[in-house]
Amino acid sequence: MPTSVTRNPAQANGWEMIEMERAMRRRTTCAGVILGLVTAMAVHASDVPTTSQMLPSKLVVVELFQSQGCSSCPPAEDNLNALADVPGVLALSYGITYWDGLGWKDTFATDAYTERQWRYAHHHQRDTVWTPQVYINGHTDLVGTNRAQLNEVIHQAQSAGPAIAWPAGDRVDVAASPGHYEASDVWLVRYDPRTLHVPVGGGENSGRTLDQRNVVRELVHLGEWKGNDAAFSLPAPSQPGLDTAVLVQVQGGGDILSAALQEVRDTSGP
Repeated sequence: MPTSVTRNPAQANGWEMIEMERAMRRRTTCAGVILGLVTAMAVHASDVPTTSQMLPSKLVVVELFQSQGCSSCPPAEDNLNALADVPGVLALSYGITYWDGLGWKDTFATDAYTERQWRYAHHHQRDTVWTPQVYINGHTDLVGTNRAQLNEVIHQAQSAGPAIAWPAGDRVDVAASPGHYEASDVWLVRYDPRTLHVPVGGGENSGRTLDQRNVVRELVHLGEWKGNDAAFSLPAPSQPGLDTAVLVQVQGGGDILSAALQEVRDTSGP
C-alpha cells in the first residue's frame, strides 16, 4: 500500500512537518489506491504494450518519488530500473525526505526533490503526496508498482514542445516555437546511471539491500523559456560519472513539454 503525507497547501516546506508525518506514517491515501484500481480496470492485459513495443517518438520522462525507508517502494523501484533500459524513456529516481525521521535517513534524498513532488501535488490541486508515486511527463501519475499500467501510460504519453540542442558541453539551447506555450522552466537533471546496491540499516526496509538506478543527484533550475530561442549555461557536475538531461516544463509542476539527453562524447583520444 502506498504511504501518504498531507499538509496545508499554504505551508511552504514539506520537511518541516516531520513530527506530523511520523504520527501519520501508517495512514494510506485512498486517492493512491483508487487511482491504481481505476487504472487497472481500464487496462486489458491483451492491450498492454510490452517493453519491446514501446517506441515513443519523443523522450518520455518517468519520475519516481520514493524513499529507502518505505517498504512499499522496492517494487516501483524495480520497475523503474527496468525502464532505464527502454529506448526513448528517461527514468529518474528521486529520494524524498519526509521518511527520514522514521528510522532510516535516505542516503540520496534532498529537500529539493521533496519540493518537486509537492509542486506536482499543488498543480494537480491536491494536498497529499505518497510513496511510491510516479509521474509520466509531469502529466499522469500512478503508484508505479504495476508494470502493465506503466507500460500503457508510457505508450500513450505525448509531448510537443521545443527542440533542445547541445552546442557545447557547458551549454544547452532551447529553440523558438511557433506554438503558444505557457511560461516554462528549464531544468537540468543529473543522475547516476549505475545500479547502486544500497544496504539499509533501519526503518521498514532494515536489513535489505536495495538496487537503485538512475538516482537523481542534481536538480538545477537553469531559467525560463517563453517561446523564443534561448541559451543556458550549465554548471559543472558535482561529481564524475553522472548523465545529464534537460527538461522544459510548464511552471509550477505542469506538463513536461520536451526533454533531451546530453550525448556522451569520447574525449579520451586515440
